[in-house]
Amino acid sequence: MKIIIAGAGEVGFHLAKLLSFESQDITLIDTNRESLAYADTHLDIRVVRGDATSISILKEAKVAATDLVIGVTSSETTNITACVLAKQLGAKRTIARISNNEFIENKDLVGFTKFGIDELISPEALAANEIMLLLNQSAFNDTYQFDEGALTMIGLHLARTASFVGKTVREVGEEYPELDYVPIAIQRFGTQYTLIPRGDTQFKEGDQVYFTTTPEGVEHIYKLSGKVKEDIRNVMILGGSAIGIKTARDLCKNSFNVKLIENDKEKAFEIADDIPSCLVINGDGRNVELLEEEAIDDMDAFISVTGNSETNIMSCLVAKSKGVRKTIALVENMDYFQLSHSIGIDTLINKKLLAANNIFRYVRKGEIVAMTRLNNMNAELLEFLVTPSSEVCDKVIREIDFPRSAVIGGVIRNGQGLIALGGFEIKSGDRIVVCCLPQSIKKVEKLFV
Repeated sequence: MKIIIAGAGEVGFHLAKLLSFESQDITLIDTNRESLAYADTHLDIRVVRGDATSISILKEAKVAATDLVIGVTSSETTNITACVLAKQLGAKRTIARISNNEFIENKDLVGFTKFGIDELISPEALAANEIMLLLNQSAFNDTYQFDEGALTMIGLHLARTASFVGKTVREVGEEYPELDYVPIAIQRFGTQYTLIPRGDTQFKEGDQVYFTTTPEGVEHIYKLSGKVKEDIRNVMILGGSAIGIKTARDLCKNSFNVKLIENDKEKAFEIADDIPSCLVINGDGRNVELLEEEAIDDMDAFISVTGNSETNIMSCLVAKSKGVRKTIALVENMDYFQLSHSIGIDTLINKKLLAANNIFRYVRKGEIVAMTRLNNMNAELLEFLVTPSSEVCDKVIREIDFPRSAVIGGVIRNGQGLIALGGFEIKSGDRIVVCCLPQSIKKVEKLFV
């Protein structure tokens, strides 16, 4: 697949890196010589120096023969213009990164596809949405919803008190036949090895386990995992970034009590005017005395989304030491993901990874509706739409030649989430959620083409 990425910044470089690992034909365009030189020496891609809104530069990048153009520069105007031009010059699909959330909220009204933009993404909005999901499923450290919650993916660490511990997947299924769930991935404590569980796979203390489940099954998993669903109402946000502002606005709309700390005085006043129901404090959130004065020990959740990863991590550790139950830190360094649980932070989020997940489904073959990568795990979760020509159509699951390093996590039929076992027959129009390791992705894709 031939892909052009406009913008060699953090999101663009990360995307180019992930896509180049998949042996895609990548061309990276940017005006910054140093960024391009770094990408050229570290990745197996082609680089073009110039303005992505220049027709001659797009032609040099062979835009007419391109399958996908992704505009992820820091300027949304540049991204939109580049995508519109690319479409007119022959690109098959275009995706533009934007910072104005009004564009996403009104994309059907405006009709961006008529201009030549197939998809709009906002890494900041994706991060804010992820935070909302995590607060709603407070006991879990990772979560993702398919088809507005018809199926939910949840990730959690198994404590010693969890009913699962010491039992195999088959034994848990026999003991709790009413439980609507499928374990889709396990990472053993202290390892980086991702395992797709089978019937004889044993749950162990300290495992990071991912499940797909129906809305009813979420409550069962709370009970069996020994987790308690805590009501989160009081939230403190550190950092008036775009993510911090959108998170504060969304939380206030949902009747949360929100305090936001911003160091820049002028910015703090702007946020206070913009979100009247949010208590905005002008001060340095790294100051422990300030946090104590603002009653951090009364908070149910602490979210740190400043532009500095280390500040976010350290402030979350301070919040945890003060008894805050849920801590979420925004980090830019992907390597920090491996440290999150060992140092005591509940969840780390990375907007580059969220944006990449959102874009990746356009690279995969088959009718992919949604896709996410499991945090700090070598596995992907994909939602395929079954068409009449799909190999799996009208087949019973146990009769499908499914790779052992992949598992069907559930089926969405007519808007209803179903946990599908071996005797389930797949029909056209079904949406199938599949978790798979990298080595099985191509084989799984062929089943749904």
